[in-house]
Amino acid sequence: MTRLLSGDLPRSRILTLVLLLVFLGLAFAPFLTSGARPLNTAATICVYIVLVASYDLLLGYTGVVSFAHTMFYGIGAYGIGLGLSSVDEPTWSAALTGLGLALLLALALAFVVGLFALRVRAIFYAMITLAVASSFAVLASQLSDFTGGEDGKTFSVPELLSPGFTLIENAVFGRAIDGKLLTYYLVFFGCLLLFLFLLRLVNSPFGRVLQAIRENEFRAEALGYRTVVYRIWANCLAALVAALAGALMALWLRYVGPKTSLGFEVMTDILLIVVIGGMGTMYGAVVGAALFILAQNYLKELMAHGSAAMESVPLLAAALHPDRWMLWLGVLFVLSIYFFPIGIVGKLRLRSYLARR
Repeated sequence: MTRLLSGDLPRSRILTLVLLLVFLGLAFAPFLTSGARPLNTAATICVYIVLVASYDLLLGYTGVVSFAHTMFYGIGAYGIGLGLSSVDEPTWSAALTGLGLALLLALALAFVVGLFALRVRAIFYAMITLAVASSFAVLASQLSDFTGGEDGKTFSVPELLSPGFTLIENAVFGRAIDGKLLTYYLVFFGCLLLFLFLLRLVNSPFGRVLQAIRENEFRAEALGYRTVVYRIWANCLAALVAALAGALMALWLRYVGPKTSLGFEVMTDILLIVVIGGMGTMYGAVVGAALFILAQNYLKELMAHGSAAMESVPLLAAALHPDRWMLWLGVLFVLSIYFFPIGIVGKLRLRSYLARR
C-alpha cells in the first residue's frame, strides 16, 4: 500500500478516514445511489480530482500560475468528440485517433507556451497563458463547421459504452450492468491511474526538484538544475494529464462544447478547489474536489429544504432561498480560507504533526 501511494501517506487519521470514504463512495457510487444525478456527480468528482491534481503539479509543486489549463482540458474533450462525431459508426479506433491527435496538440502547445512564456516571471506568464486560452476558446466557438460552435457537438460512443448495451442479463446488487455503468468505471479507473501517476511523480526525484524550484529558484539553479527545462516538463505533463481528464469527461457526457470544456468558469473552479484542498498536496485535490462538486450540485437543494423549514421566520427563509446559493457557496469558501489558510489537507496534517510532537 505504501508503494502504491509512493510513500506519501496521509499522515493524519482524520484525513485517512476522509480519503477512504471518498474512495469507497466513488468506487461503489453506482450501487449506493439511484438516478442519473448522483452518478453524474460522482463521475464529475473523479474527473475534477485528476484535473485539479494536474494543475496543482504546476501551482502547488512548481509555483507556476497558469490560466491555460482549461485549454488542455478542452483539447482532450474535443479530441474525443470530434474523433467520434467524424465517423458514421463510432469505433474505438476513431476515439483513440482523436485522443492521440489531441494529446499531440496539447503537448505541442504546452511545449511552445512553456518555451516562450516560462522564461518570464509570475504575472507576465499568467497573462500570456490567459491570452492563449482565451484565443483558443474564441477559435473553438467561431469554427462552427468543425467544432459545432457555441452549441458544441453531441456524439455517439462505441457500442460497449452506449446506454442501450447490456453486458449481463440479470442485475447485480440491484444495478444493471449496462453501457452507462461500464462508462462510469472507465472514468473511475482511468482517473485513479492518472492520480496515482501524479502522486508517484511528485514524490520522485523529479518532483523534489520541482519543489526546490518553488521554494527557491535561484538556489536550484545554483545547484546545477536547469529550472526552465524542469518547468517546461512540468507544464507538458500537466497538460497531457488535463487532456486525458477532458477526454474522460467527454466520454461520460457524450457531448463537448466551449462552455463545459473551455469556459473560464472551469478555471475558477479549479483554482477554488486547489485553495480549499491545499496547494502542494495531491490529497488536497481529492478532498477539495469532493467537497466543491457536492456543494455545487446539492447546496441549492439543501437551501430549498432549509427555506421551506424556515417559513415561519421570513428573514431566514429569504436568506436561504435557492436563488442565493452562489452567495452561500462564496461564504463557505471564505470560511474555509479563514479556518484552513493552508487548505484542509494542510491543516489536518499540521494538527496531526503537532499532536505527535
